[in-house]
Amino acid sequence: MSASNGTVPSVTDLAAKGELGRIEVSWSARRQYQPLVDHFAVYAARQRNFRPSPDTLVGKTIDTRFRHGDLGPEGQTWYYQVITVDASGKASEPAGPVKGTSVESVTVSGAPVAVVGEFDRRSLELALAPNGYRDYLSTFPDGADYTHGVSSPGTHWPYLHPGRADKWAGSKAHTFRLRFTLPEKPSADLALAIWLIDTHASIPGVLDISCNGTAVAGVPLEKGATKGSSQGDATVPGSPLVPSMVELPLPASALRAGENVLTLHKDEGSWHAYDALGVFAPRR
Repeated sequence: MSASNGTVPSVTDLAAKGELGRIEVSWSARRQYQPLVDHFAVYAARQRNFRPSPDTLVGKTIDTRFRHGDLGPEGQTWYYQVITVDASGKASEPAGPVKGTSVESVTVSGAPVAVVGEFDRRSLELALAPNGYRDYLSTFPDGADYTHGVSSPGTHWPYLHPGRADKWAGSKAHTFRLRFTLPEKPSADLALAIWLIDTHASIPGVLDISCNGTAVAGVPLEKGATKGSSQGDATVPGSPLVPSMVELPLPASALRAGENVLTLHKDEGSWHAYDALGVFAPRR
């Protein structure tokens, strides 16, 4: 990249929005560049006053948005600058910095009530992992039915949750249940965390979530890499897996004293691969 001579326009409206485990950076660019834009270079650092350099370059894109992912469950604050690079290699002045803070996971802020697996970006402790999906239908003909404190992840919760598009799982809907006991009806909402190590690349489908028969949410899952059916560790350097996280409130109105049944129903689309899931209460 050549030094800036002020002839390449900088981007405008630079913004950063914090999400769970990531920060979405966006900006506006001119409709016409002469010469054409080759790419936008995105730089990030934990401190506000930094200089764009190879050490702070986090990505290049031809789009006007960039996802800074893999930030982990703790909330992190980052500052971003964006440089426009045209087809001749000339660069604009940096736009920014702009501040963004990722959202802290309930696995950090909450107290566990009932958990299946470990929140570690691996599926290896779950049943049939990492590549035993061909045995799913014979082992779990009626899906998973897991009782917290009694069942074990390696026996009673399969790493893959299929959908109707999966012929190897009977081309039908599949329901997983997590049973957990509360000593009393909670006065405040609990939280549900569902971490995935990967999903189907084109039709990850929708996960319908209910609790004790009360609908909670229908969650369209993010597209993955279609590798999680045969690989179980997203922490391996160069892993092709595309992890994602779903966290949402579990309304107090849907909960009760005694046994509660959380239901995860997959009718639409293809499989997703679990990392772990759990119910969490606010810490006192």
